[in-house]
Amino acid sequence: MAKRALLGVVAVLIFFSAQLPAQPTSTPSAAGTNASVETRLTKLEQQVADGKSSADNAWMLTSSALVLMMTGPGLALFYGGLVRKKNVLATMMQSFAMMAVVTVLWGLVSYSLAFGLGTSFVGGFHNLFLRGVGAAPDPDYAGTIPAQTFMVYQLMFAIITPGLIAGAFAERMKFSAMLLFMVLWSFLVYDPMAHMVWGKGGLLNASLGGRFPCLDFAGGTVVHVTSGVSALVCALYLGKRFGYPKENITPHSVVLSFIGACLLWVGWFGFNAGSALSAGSLATSAFVATHFAAAAAAIGWSAAEWVRNGKPSVLGAISGAVAGLVAITPAAGFVGPMAAIVIGLVAGAFCFWMVAKVKARFGYDDSLDAFGVHGAGGTLGALLTGVFAVSSINPIFKDAHGNALASGLFEGNAHQLLNQLVGVVIAWGIAIVGTLVILKIVDVVVGLRVPEDEEIQGLDLTQHGEEGYSWEVTA
Repeated sequence: MAKRALLGVVAVLIFFSAQLPAQPTSTPSAAGTNASVETRLTKLEQQVADGKSSADNAWMLTSSALVLMMTGPGLALFYGGLVRKKNVLATMMQSFAMMAVVTVLWGLVSYSLAFGLGTSFVGGFHNLFLRGVGAAPDPDYAGTIPAQTFMVYQLMFAIITPGLIAGAFAERMKFSAMLLFMVLWSFLVYDPMAHMVWGKGGLLNASLGGRFPCLDFAGGTVVHVTSGVSALVCALYLGKRFGYPKENITPHSVVLSFIGACLLWVGWFGFNAGSALSAGSLATSAFVATHFAAAAAAIGWSAAEWVRNGKPSVLGAISGAVAGLVAITPAAGFVGPMAAIVIGLVAGAFCFWMVAKVKARFGYDDSLDAFGVHGAGGTLGALLTGVFAVSSINPIFKDAHGNALASGLFEGNAHQLLNQLVGVVIAWGIAIVGTLVILKIVDVVVGLRVPEDEEIQGLDLTQHGEEGYSWEVTA
């Protein structure tokens, strides 16, 4: 019996041992294990990088759409409501035309002139017809998004900038003259200024070793100073509208302008926060600064108007918000919320003074106050950027060891205010000289102003053969 029991136990052990997995004949080496871990880590790092790239690209495409919305419908409605009803379509068409014309120019040559390799003053022809601008990132500009995304984002800035100038010559320039002027202005003023501030090797580029590093996060000098100063030159060159200032020339629909201003405010988040070129914390900081400055400027303008006129107007409030958005544009990625509030308050009151007092004192007919808001507000914002910029928001200046250096005056970098002044002076100079030359060329080639009788009739009918409003009269 004992023998049978023993044999049974042995049989059971043999049965269960047969069910066990075979043991490896040898153990993996330490080198093999390390290689496997490194492979997995490399794959994980690539997945993280791909995820960040996708997030950044999504944000930048969204920002591009927001900036385009600033031109149409934002600027089109804002400017369209400020003119008389006989000119509403012509004014809105000026913004829409820029969306079409500048886009084609940008693809053919302007992107290369603005962001291609060239001199300190203008880019070259390497990227003509968008050659070399594809899915691969350009690490000098934005290392986590396709170069084509960067290109189309910058295109939206190139579209709205000449559109802003139209506010100065509204209701009196030929459509053909406007088209020729805007094409030449884009080539001779915008492209060189964009290259100097943002392009590789640009004279004023703060991140890529410019001779005078001018802090301009989203276009204070490139967009607002150049367009605003050019607007003043246009207003002076063309002269006043027929009947101005004796006739009461008032906006035909503040409602349209109100809607346009609100669209501008929303779109400006793409303008400023998008200029971080990524979906990180810097975009958040610029977003917050933009919003606080706009709100403060609306209050600043309204308060100044309330004191002077006894009541705050709706047009004043929305103009103040736009002035704050203009002023914070160069500073958005360099200052915190409290500095943004100060910049906004100052800009709102200052731009109101420019529109209410300075324009009246000198008598120029800046129809929609393009200079008073964009030229003056952009200049103020560019200079205040040199005062309030801090390295804790954006450590753009670093020493040889990679340590952050002071950014603005209040942080201990008084020299930056001089750099900002250099940038402003150059922007003013290019805008004045370039605009005068272009206006003279256009005047000789096609003529600038519509005849007096056409101006009285309105540009909607005389330039486009249409009316903005068709009122049905019942018998």
